[in-house]
Amino acid sequence: MTKPLKQIHLAAHFPGVNNTTVWSDPEAGSHIEFSSFVKLAQTAERAKFDFFFLAEGLRLREQGGVIYDLDVVGRPDTFTVLAALAAVTSKLGLAGTINSTFNEPFEVARQFASLDHLSDGRAAWNVVTSWDAFTGENFRRGGFLPQDQRYSRADTFMRTAWELFDSWRADDVLADKASGQFIRDGAGRFEHHDSHFDISGQFPVPRSPQGRPVIIQAGDSEEGREFAAATADAIFTRHGTLEAGQAFYSDVKGRLAKYGRSGHQLIVLPAATFVLGDTDAEAHERADVVRRQQVSGATAIRSLEQLWNADLSGFDPDGPLPSFDPVIGENTISKGRASDRMHRDPLATARQWRELAEAKNLSIRDLVIEVTGRQNFIGSPATVAERINHLVQNDASDGFILVPHVTPGGLDEFADQVVPLLQERGVFRTDYTGPTLRHHLALDTP
Repeated sequence: MTKPLKQIHLAAHFPGVNNTTVWSDPEAGSHIEFSSFVKLAQTAERAKFDFFFLAEGLRLREQGGVIYDLDVVGRPDTFTVLAALAAVTSKLGLAGTINSTFNEPFEVARQFASLDHLSDGRAAWNVVTSWDAFTGENFRRGGFLPQDQRYSRADTFMRTAWELFDSWRADDVLADKASGQFIRDGAGRFEHHDSHFDISGQFPVPRSPQGRPVIIQAGDSEEGREFAAATADAIFTRHGTLEAGQAFYSDVKGRLAKYGRSGHQLIVLPAATFVLGDTDAEAHERADVVRRQQVSGATAIRSLEQLWNADLSGFDPDGPLPSFDPVIGENTISKGRASDRMHRDPLATARQWRELAEAKNLSIRDLVIEVTGRQNFIGSPATVAERINHLVQNDASDGFILVPHVTPGGLDEFADQVVPLLQERGVFRTDYTGPTLRHHLALDTP
């Protein structure tokens, strides 16, 4: 029997913590004006994408004591942007990153339940944790939690939010001819007591139009994968190649059974960039230009400093790597970045980079371009459509979070040239078939 074709899921990411945007492109626009958010979201909806995703940072990152060059300064609050986008879109899902380390379940649940009502069931919550004391300085509780405690709090936070979402039943708001409506006694009552949260009261927002907002999680650690398997509807990942993608896909899907879940209940979505051209050769030439625009000489030095934990401003980006090893210990160069988590063994990473630079005769800038490139789809529209479909049909992912290198108009090419080819193959919708984000993602209503 022929295996049925999987339907591809696509989402659009509006970058914030930025390493992909070509700021110098003549078509590049604002990252903080509402018109930019509208443009990208409406393009995604025109192309019938599942959702629009907005990341959020809780503190501007610093490097060498100054704000990091590639951070977006002045970004409006995530909930405010998504609520406003609900008024200028009608089907597109609206996903936002909200932190579980420094927020409280009642407030976050109230905000997401409100967004779900405002959007008629299109809200999604990307649950993240914070790992560093630098970010914690912006909050009353301050400090940070060890990784095991971060995920323990996140899991409890998530389940507490579910209790709040579920404190209303579907029929707790009842129609009454005389008064218009009334609320069933006890609706919204909650009580939760554990080592993290000690709360009780009444949740003021009725049940979400899609039962609960969709839950998204991003984490590659053992704790992150387990958290996603237990609680998430979708998981973001950086594993976008065939072999690495299949390994990640198999691993996280294999964890679901012990939580009473099946494979379709967790959607795997790697992040990916793309560069299109009339031919594959033209696209690769264009991609080379884009990568060198993304990684200037100054950016390359800054990136290397994050691993070396040392001031490398005197080094030539077109010259060789430092001859000395990275400085081990507390990171004093970059603040608010995840570089220490990405490079758990800086000495081993530096050794690998030196070997790569020597083997390919790479300068600092060339090396940074080589090692920081995300999974890219590069080629003609037909080549890119074939590659995306191949990865999804072979269980390397269920779809992709697309990050255009030009904001906000960079998604137009993909929407106009690649999406129709996926639709012709019968692997991507030609129109929305339901009103909520759970419909788009083929997820059950909780």
